[in-house]
Amino acid sequence: MSETTAGTTDKPKARPSWRLQAARVLALVFVIGITVLIYVYRDRAEELGRFGYPGIFILSILANATIVLPAPGLAIVFSFGGVFSPIGVGLAAGTGATLGELSGYLAGFSGQAVIENRKLYDRLEAWMRRYGPLTITVLAFLPLPIFDLAGVAAGALKMPVQKFLLWCFLGKVPKMLLIAYLGSVGAEWIIRLLG
Repeated sequence: MSETTAGTTDKPKARPSWRLQAARVLALVFVIGITVLIYVYRDRAEELGRFGYPGIFILSILANATIVLPAPGLAIVFSFGGVFSPIGVGLAAGTGATLGELSGYLAGFSGQAVIENRKLYDRLEAWMRRYGPLTITVLAFLPLPIFDLAGVAAGALKMPVQKFLLWCFLGKVPKMLLIAYLGSVGAEWIIRLLG
């Protein structure tokens, strides 16, 4: 151990346990696997909509589980908002979206996330350190593609997963309710227009 100028001793950083290392590797493999699966089967995903709310829930998980590749989650919610009850669609989609965002969290937790825009990530990480719950909730509500980076930052900062899910849920559900309601109104308007 070395003495610092202030007279304190510097302790070497402890290496993470093999269980933590294994969990990180499994998290990374899961994120990569789910992203590849969603990309390969993206054309067949909308078939899940025929199963009603459970199908919307699963579609929303899949649409939000991708980190690098975009998926048309909001368009699906908008469309089904015109077919089913907007409240049911919003709740199913918001809950599914929340669970789907675990992929970004797990990528951050694994420590292996690939970040293209480092400046934006650093800014998000600073917001997460200062306003963690508020940052998650606001970014989950806004229809911006940067939420994945917030999930990565939450995982990297080791925010407890249950707190991440709670704050994400509080942002995702109102957003999905709003999109489903807009889909409901939009569908009625189109029917009247064609009518």
